[in-house]
Amino acid sequence: MVKLNKKILFLFLIAFLPSFVFGGGRKTKFRKVKNNAFKAGERLLFDVKYGFITAGIAEMKIPKIKRIAGRDVYYVTFKVNSVPTFDHFYKVRDRYETYIDCKGIFPWRFEQHIREGHYKRDFAAFFDQRRAEAKTTEGSYNISRYANDIISALYFVRTLDFSHLKKGEKLHLENFYKNKVYPLDVIYWGKEKVKVEAGTFNTLVFEPIIVKGGLFKSEGNILIWLTDDELKIPVKVQTKIIIGSINAELKKYEGLAGELTSKITLKTSNTNKLTLNNK
Repeated sequence: MVKLNKKILFLFLIAFLPSFVFGGGRKTKFRKVKNNAFKAGERLLFDVKYGFITAGIAEMKIPKIKRIAGRDVYYVTFKVNSVPTFDHFYKVRDRYETYIDCKGIFPWRFEQHIREGHYKRDFAAFFDQRRAEAKTTEGSYNISRYANDIISALYFVRTLDFSHLKKGEKLHLENFYKNKVYPLDVIYWGKEKVKVEAGTFNTLVFEPIIVKGGLFKSEGNILIWLTDDELKIPVKVQTKIIIGSINAELKKYEGLAGELTSKITLKTSNTNKLTLNNK
C-alpha cells in the first residue's frame, strides 16, 4: 500500500510539475509596462558606416510573438553583417536574439553569436524571472529581478516617458552578461535634429554606460539617437569597435506601432516655397 501511494504521488508530481515550473500552478505577479512604442512586425534597417564607407548592414526586427515560460513574448532579432567589399578588412557576422515579455517588457531568454574578425563567441541565457536566476551555457547565476540583456534594455527604454527628464540626468538599469549583473546607467544629453537616409528627425540623445555585454566585442562609448515621439525608434547609433568607430544610421522602417510624429518632411506651399513641417 505504501509503495502504491508513492507511485501515485510520483505520477501526480509528473503531471502537475510543468504547470508549477511555468507559472500555471504557482502564480507570480510581474510588473506591467505600458507599451505604445513597438509591436510585432516592426523592422528597422540600418546602414553601418565606417567613416564615409558603408561597411555593413544591420537589421533589428520583431518577426512574431512566441510563447516561453508560460508567457507571451516578443521575439526580437538583431543582425549585423559587413558588406562583401569590407569583409577583406574586417568581417562581421553578429546575431542577437532576445525574448521580451509582452506585458512586463523584461527578458526571458537571450542569445549572442559573435563573429568579428578572428573573434568568435556564442552565449545563451535563460532568465528565470520567477526565481531570479540566469541559467546560461556557462553556469547558473543569481540575478536581480527584471535584469536586462543589452537588447531588451533598449526596448524597455523605448517604453519610458522622458518628458520630464533634464539634460544630464541618468536612468538606472541592470544588465546581465556572462556571469553577473552589471549596472547600466543611461545618460540623457538633450534633443537634436538628425538627418539620415530614412529622413530628418527630431531626436532624444542618450549615452548608455555599458560595463560589459555591448553590441560589439570591444567596449566603448555609445551614443543613441531615439525619435522624439511615442515610438522612440533608434535613428542613429555611434559606437567604438576594435578598429575605430562606426555609425549605424536608419535606412528603412516598416511595421511601426503608431505615427512617427518626429519626422520632419518637406512640404510645398501655394507659393512653391519649401517649408519644414512636422507631421
